[in-house]
Amino acid sequence: MKLAIVGYGKMGRMIEQLAPRYGFEVMARIDAGDAIEGARGADAAIEFSTPDTAAANVEKLAALGVPVVCGTTGWFGELDRVKSAVEAAGGALVYSANFSIGVNVFTRVVAEASKLLADEDAYGAWAWEIHHNTKKDAPSGTLLKLVDAMKSAGYARGIDVSSNRAGAHPGTHEIGFDSAADTITLRHSARSREGFARGALKAAAWVAGKKGVYEFGEVLFGRQE
Repeated sequence: MKLAIVGYGKMGRMIEQLAPRYGFEVMARIDAGDAIEGARGADAAIEFSTPDTAAANVEKLAALGVPVVCGTTGWFGELDRVKSAVEAAGGALVYSANFSIGVNVFTRVVAEASKLLADEDAYGAWAWEIHHNTKKDAPSGTLLKLVDAMKSAGYARGIDVSSNRAGAHPGTHEIGFDSAADTITLRHSARSREGFARGALKAAAWVAGKKGVYEFGEVLFGRQE
C-alpha cells in the first residue's frame, strides 16, 4: 500500500521508519509549504502537522480521495465542520486525541474507575499531564479526552485539571481519586513517540479502502452502541 506522510517532523520520520512493518511504502513526504496534491493516489495519509493546519489538510486530502489518519491535536473545535466535509467528499477519516494503543486502553480503565466511584462522594478527583516544552496545546487533547471519559462514565463532581511543559518529556497522564481514607492513582507514561506512530499506522492500514469518520477507539474496540 502507498502511504503519504503529511507533516514531516519527528513523528513523520518515525512513521516512515516503521511503515514497511505495516505493509506501506512511503510515496510522499509533505511538509509545511508543500502542496497536498502530492498525496494524490495514496492508499492512506497520516497527518501530524500543527493545530492551525490540520483541519484544512484533512479536508484537502478528503477532496483528493485519500483516507486520512489525523494525529494532530488542538483543532477539535473544528471537528464537526471537518466531519461534514469528509462525508460530503465520500472520504474517510480516523481521528484521535492520542494514537497510543496503551492510552486508549488506559482511557477505558479510567472510565471504569470513574463509574465505580461516581456515587462515592468522599472521593475527589484530579487529572494531570506533562509533555515536552514544544507541545503547543495545554491541557493536552488526551487529558481532555480522559476528563470527558470520566464525566461520560457518571463522575459528576469537580475534577481538578492541570498541565506542565518541560524539557523533552514524551508524555505522562495521571488520573487520581482521593478521600480521607485512601488515594487511587492511575498513570500512563509514554517512553517515546513509537507508540503513537504504531497506532497511527495500524489505523491507516485499517481505514484504507473505507469511507466514513471514525475515532481510533473504534479501530481498536469496535463501534460502541
